[in-house]
Amino acid sequence: MIKVENLTKKFGSVKAVDNLSFEIHSGEVLGFLGPNGAGKTTTMRMLTGFLSSDKGKILIDGVDIEKDSIAAQKKIGYLPENNPLYKNMQVAEFLDLAASLHQIAAEKKAEAFEFVVKAVGIEKVFHRPIGELSKGYKQRVGIAAALIHKPQIIIMDEPTEGLDPNQRAEIRQLIKDLAKEHTIILSTHVMQEASAVCSRLLIISQGKLVADGTADDLSRLSQKEKVLNFELEGREIEARLSVLAHLKKLEVTKKENERIEGKLILEEGHTAQKDIAKLTWENHWIVWNLHEEEQKLEEIFQVLTKS
Repeated sequence: MIKVENLTKKFGSVKAVDNLSFEIHSGEVLGFLGPNGAGKTTTMRMLTGFLSSDKGKILIDGVDIEKDSIAAQKKIGYLPENNPLYKNMQVAEFLDLAASLHQIAAEKKAEAFEFVVKAVGIEKVFHRPIGELSKGYKQRVGIAAALIHKPQIIIMDEPTEGLDPNQRAEIRQLIKDLAKEHTIILSTHVMQEASAVCSRLLIISQGKLVADGTADDLSRLSQKEKVLNFELEGREIEARLSVLAHLKKLEVTKKENERIEGKLILEEGHTAQKDIAKLTWENHWIVWNLHEEEQKLEEIFQVLTKS
């Protein structure tokens, strides 16, 4: 669907995007992540044809965006970081303008309006001035304008920025609904959003690709040790756990009579579940809890984007 090869963009002496290559397949919801200044917005602007690259190639469904930007842009709906709305216009007027800019024939505009109004849920505000709308509804109107020509691909730069928790939840659900029929790329700083909405995550730092995969893939990539949380009851638990193979550290957080809670920190690539199961059987321990600690996406992001 989208193929990016060796994409590079400089602004003066600053290399915003540095030899970036990746592919996005039909039906994916790609989360585009990175610290401020990593090159996310610059890359999105090149994907949509708003900026030209200094080097590299972008193919949108086989169309080279540098050679035929109009054909490529017909396949894309774009919601920029700063949603460009005319606040004095009614929603209906703004969508009419968007339809005209996308060269939708007059006789097909009613059908286009019906499609986007239903898709993003703006029936109640269709005839209201944009300036009177909440931030959440303004974002919906921006998404409607991006959808009005029924593109295959939707690109959204920080679509939930500045929204309250309820509005964020509404836009996330809208993105999930749109993902059923569209390929979606979205940038975000909200890690919960990325893990909840995206089927794949792509992380860049200083203009370079540092990670590409699912949240689980990135966890395996960034995690250098395995952590097991345990709560066991029985005799000599601490002494027997302390001599497990590949153990880096045993942390005891709570002890009460023969019941003990804590963490086992193991060397990279090793597990201890089988050994603990054997000890439990041999020593007649009671297992109240034993689970592998999941690394939070925020922690993964910090590890992968450290300079």
